[in-house]
Parts: sequence; C-alpha cells; structure tokens
Amino acid sequence: MTDMLSPSTYQPRGALSAGRALSDLTWLRVGGPADWFFQPADAQDLAAFLAGLPEDIAVFPMGVGSNLIVRDGGLRAVVIRLGRGFNAITFEGNRVTAGAAALDAHVARKAAAEGLDLTFLRTIPGSVGGAVRMNAGCYGTYVADHLVEICVVTRTGAVRTIKATDLGLAYRQSDLPEGWVITHAVFEAASGDPVELETRMADQLAKRDASQPTKERSAGSTFRNPAGFSSTGRADDVHDLKAWKVIDDAGMRGARLGGAQMSEMHSNFLINAGGATAADLEGLGEEVRKKVLLNSGIELQWEIMRVGER
Repeated sequence: MTDMLSPSTYQPRGALSAGRALSDLTWLRVGGPADWFFQPADAQDLAAFLAGLPEDIAVFPMGVGSNLIVRDGGLRAVVIRLGRGFNAITFEGNRVTAGAAALDAHVARKAAAEGLDLTFLRTIPGSVGGAVRMNAGCYGTYVADHLVEICVVTRTGAVRTIKATDLGLAYRQSDLPEGWVITHAVFEAASGDPVELETRMADQLAKRDASQPTKERSAGSTFRNPAGFSSTGRADDVHDLKAWKVIDDAGMRGARLGGAQMSEMHSNFLINAGGATAADLEGLGEEVRKKVLLNSGIELQWEIMRVGER
C-alpha cells in the first residue's frame, strides 16, 4: 500500500492485496498476477480509493473473467473487482436497477419473476458491468435496446451518471473510458407473464447447451461476427455472415496449439483443453485470424479482451 499511496492518503475499507494471481478468476484459468488487487467495500470506498490513487497507476475493472485472457506476464495495474456491495437488484415500475457485480443470468431471472422481460441476459456469461461495457447481446437483443443509464466512478474518483445515449454503444463496444468503473445500471423492460418468460429462458438455455461447449473452459465467442452490424449494434442491423463460418471455411475447426483448441462443437469458441497458457490461447487465436484472412480476405476482430504483459 505504501508503494502506491502516501500515509496521509485514504486507507480503503475494502480488501487490497499485492501480487494477486488472476488465473483462478478467469474462465480460461490462465494468466499472471496483478500488481494490486482491490475489492472495494462499497461505492464510497471505491470513489475515495480512486481519488487518492496516483495518476500514473493504471486501473483495470474486472468482472467474473468470462470474456478475458490475462497474459502470462500479468497486469501492471490495480485490478478492481466488485463484490457483494455491488450486486443488488431492485425494481420500480418497468425499470430494473442492477449492481455491476450482479450476474446477467441472475438479473434475467429476478426480472422475469417480477414480470419484466430481460430474458436476453439469461444466456450471457458474466456480470452487468461487463455486459454494459461490451454492449452484450443474444438472440437479436442487446444491452443498447434496454439500457437507460449507468452510474460510474471515474479514474479520478468522481461519481457520474451517464445516459445510455451518451455511451456510444455499438456492436460489442462502448465509449466508456479506460479505468472508469461501472457501479450499477438501469434497464427498461417490457412487461411479460413470469411463467412464459421462464419458459423462454429455459428454451434459450437448451438451445445454447446444444450448440456451444458450455462444459469446457472457454471465454464465450472468440471473435466478433465480421459484418452485419451498424453503429447501433441493434437487431435490425444483423446480416448472415458469422465468425464460425469463416473459421470453418479456413479449416480451423478443432485446430490446436499447446493446450489451446478451437472447439470441435463450435469453431468460434477458444477453449483451454488442458494445461494451456495464455500464450497458447492468444497464439492460436492469431493463427486463426491469419488463416481466415488468407482464405477469405476477412480480418477477424477479437471479442475476447486480452490484457497484460506476455
């Protein structure tokens, strides 16, 4: 702590540790340590901590690690991971307020029980903060279709409310600055019958499990679909070109590098088949990109976030 902050600055109430291994916090189970790892007690603790953090220290907000490769050299940053103080879900009319640490699937189920339709979140791995930052979507519906506003703590510790229309939400991306931490999000949901909503979610889960390697160590879709979305990332912008198809056409379904493999079940899923390093996983992904570019002229873009030093 003294390496980062002088004794006169804020001492956090949450847990702060040095050299925290991150591999056990990511779905792919790879990666080196973070210089510092902070779990704030609440939003006030987070704001005060960031306000006192020297400007030259990078901040990386981390969710549940579902869409992330941490490179083997680790992160030269303070990794901030939100916990129980940030997972509340509340309802007011047709609006759902969810803490950034709330799991997407849990938000969908709780909303359905209240007769509110956020069923698209049910099969999205991860938490609300990551879903907002990446404008996550499934089955033709995206965060941009339901998001009203978010609350963030900026890198300097300021607390701000930002309207969804000011976030620049696009296909798998937003304009949220690096180091800003989402604390909660407000969604608008249409009304629905709880039983019908639960049935729909069960059908979505069955469809996902039948087509994706959900029992393997993966990080969800590896590459963005190469075409078919305008800047809004909304359902009416969808075309038919899919990443898995151009990967198949390049002969890379099932391809391996060390302990990394492109899934035989769904070729746009990069999996840790056993003993993979981050270098294996990223290296295989880059090999897929090269083969697809040579075969079809299409340059695939990573959907999985890759951070840290090699």
